Amino acid sequence: MAKSTQQQSVLMLLQQSPTALSLRDIELKINHEASARTLRRWLAGWVAEHKIEKTGAGPSTLYQIISQSDDSVAPVVQGDSFGFLRGLDADLRVGLLGQIRDLWTHSSTALEGNTLSLGDTHFILEQGLTVSGKPIKDHQEVRGHARAIELLYQCVEKPLSEELVFSLHRAVQTEPIDDIYKPMGGWKVEANGTHMIGRDNKQHFIEYALPLFVPRLMAEVLDFINSIGAEDISLANAAAIYAKVHMSVAHIHPFWDGNGRMARLLANIPLLKGGLPPLVIGQETRRVYIQTLSNYQVSIGQLTSSTGVWPAPDLLGAFSDFCASNYGSTQTLVDEAFAVQGRRSA
Repeated sequence: MAKSTQQQSVLMLLQQSPTALSLRDIELKINHEASARTLRRWLAGWVAEHKIEKTGAGPSTLYQIISQSDDSVAPVVQGDSFGFLRGLDADLRVGLLGQIRDLWTHSSTALEGNTLSLGDTHFILEQGLTVSGKPIKDHQEVRGHARAIELLYQCVEKPLSEELVFSLHRAVQTEPIDDIYKPMGGWKVEANGTHMIGRDNKQHFIEYALPLFVPRLMAEVLDFINSIGAEDISLANAAAIYAKVHMSVAHIHPFWDGNGRMARLLANIPLLKGGLPPLVIGQETRRVYIQTLSNYQVSIGQLTSSTGVWPAPDLLGAFSDFCASNYGSTQTLVDEAFAVQGRRSA
């Protein structure tokens, strides 16, 4: 790759990243196509030209694009941006968001097989260091999911677009893959499916929506999410709305990988719009979670542009109940933060 093209790729990477990147992050994302020494020289030049900003020092140094537009994304959660933060002192808001980020990231990645504990996840995200003996891939997944949460927070007030969905996918797909059949930040290009054991104790193959139908089906999902206003969400219906969005993305399976994490991210947008904390599915419920998803998908069959996304919404009841049973961990964190606030105010 020509030098100028490489430089453009790195600048574009920084521009598209929702958070600051370390030198190591950049090396991994460009698949080591430029040496660390070369990258340092480019980065130093761009800092001098005020194209990017540099924070930290040594291994903790981070780089981020300097926005040239008035339309730049606002910093993550200022003041009382979300209803569940209102009434808390600034340090308690920051602490609560950190706790939710750690729990959400740990639970969502653990459901996909990540071996890092909640404590490991907190250490990596807070200190920017690695945990000895744990795979690099697991570290990358945790950092990527945390970046996706930040991007989600920044964009809750905006209409959800296809490009934002692709940005979230690029955040969670942290392992560089050079394969046209495995697009990062794009819909799948090959059919996918999986097998499961049904309630009848027989094997079933679940065939997800064909690539041909994905753009139209996902447009229906995005339209539904965008149609929901803050006044439409309450604790009484939050789990049901979460379940509807989650199931739609899981059933379509629009990406070659990362569908579970994406479903759990997108399904929380309506809740955040309504001022509620995100719903986090616990890793300890993994078997019931997968079985409940699969039972619905087998009952419905493959989705097409003719079936639409929700051909039998009445069958979502079991999954809605499951999601409701998991909507407690983040609410507990919120209650604990307000208990501290109450003691301060006493």
